[in-house]
Amino acid sequence: MSAGSGTAGTASAGTASAVAAGSEDVPAREAAGPVPEGSAPVREGSAPVPEGSAPVRGTRLDPWFANYAERTHGMKSSEIRALFAVANRPEVVSLAGGMPFLAGLPMETIADVTRKLLIERGAAALQYGSGQGDEGLREQILEVMALEGISAHSDDVVVTTGSQQALDLVTRIFVDPGDVVVVEAPSYVGALGVFRAYQADVVHVPMDADGLIPEALEATFVRLRSEGRKVKLLYTVPNFHNPAGVSLSAERRPRIVEIAKRHGVLVLEDNPYGLLGFDGDPLPALHSLDPDAVVYLGSFSKTFAPGYRVGWALAPHAVRERLVLASESAILCPSMMSQLSVSTYLQTCDWRAQIKSYREVYRERRDAMIASLGEHLPAASWTVPAGGFYTWVQLPDGLDAQAMLPRAVTELVAYVPGTAFYADGQGHDHMRLSFCYPTPARIHEGVRRLANVVNGELDLVQMFGTGHDRVIAGTQAPAPNQT
Repeated sequence: MSAGSGTAGTASAGTASAVAAGSEDVPAREAAGPVPEGSAPVREGSAPVPEGSAPVRGTRLDPWFANYAERTHGMKSSEIRALFAVANRPEVVSLAGGMPFLAGLPMETIADVTRKLLIERGAAALQYGSGQGDEGLREQILEVMALEGISAHSDDVVVTTGSQQALDLVTRIFVDPGDVVVVEAPSYVGALGVFRAYQADVVHVPMDADGLIPEALEATFVRLRSEGRKVKLLYTVPNFHNPAGVSLSAERRPRIVEIAKRHGVLVLEDNPYGLLGFDGDPLPALHSLDPDAVVYLGSFSKTFAPGYRVGWALAPHAVRERLVLASESAILCPSMMSQLSVSTYLQTCDWRAQIKSYREVYRERRDAMIASLGEHLPAASWTVPAGGFYTWVQLPDGLDAQAMLPRAVTELVAYVPGTAFYADGQGHDHMRLSFCYPTPARIHEGVRRLANVVNGELDLVQMFGTGHDRVIAGTQAPAPNQT
């Protein structure tokens, strides 16, 4: 499946919140910062000027614009987060967000456990804690990772505010502006946002149905070295990939780790879905193959509940030291209430049975998604995930998922355009569909609505053409399995 770009004869998919800087409709003083006592009045369109400094120009929209750090100018809102306001309306079938199915949790048991925690350990739960995380929870995390073949010491685990913070911390301690981070094509949108915020250059490497292609990775490292570019990280989601839905094969895993190590590149293994496979045992984590070459990121957001915001990083000892320092400077310590809640859940509830229940629920919903695509969208192609939350859909020739989105929302169905998952503009002919949250009946209805949109766009393409010659990107996306 190749990722390309094209237009489908619809309006642009920009959001209403995108307001041009300097708009004359915005009051001159709107969003202005505080003016220190005794300072000169703020001129229209400029920030306060320190004594002896040259004037710094702002904009009507934001008088502080010119004062921001350079790294902020590459920051932008997530396309997924931007959809939430629309996708969360009850009349919209959201195939966009990756929200776990929390109704399957034993809520009364969790409530009882939380009450007992506050009565018996409330003083500790509501207090500051260690910057590295609670020692008891770190020991329990070892039990979770052992299911994927990881043998480690709790000293090398750093508890974080979700695995997203762990991703941010690793990037913070390794990446300087202009350094290269190599990622899969496509790649997790949240990771791309972190790398952009730290001013990294992101380089994509193609995948196929067996995940990241070793030969392509080797060629990319060789090319980047010949260009004199410094590669710091290889970021990968090896299990039930977000967004592509494929997994790195057992045969390729040691090859990927060896290639990265030989080129002096640290592997950043992001694994929120590894225990949510629908058939068979989990594949061995990359960290289990070479602990000194891989930083492993884990999370309880998908296997328990995201609201606690508890994740972790497992890192080589020296790296761990720097992660703790970086975490302390950012948040002092992760929430003790969240940590002890998760720890008490792991101690008192059958968390393995809960994961098994999740797997059964998500398998049923995956099957509903694939069957619905086969019934309503036979002109498209898609991956058939063996676990996780997502399938990756390639649209028929000439369609643009991003341009098509406003019409889809009008038809009360939401998805994420493929462009969100690339740093270089690819992905216009792809979309990510999530099956984790809607019921099978809602999935079927959502795909039916989506098919109406796609068929309408195809009619427009056949009548008027795409508007310009189709450009096929040079990066190979995962090969589809079509029903």
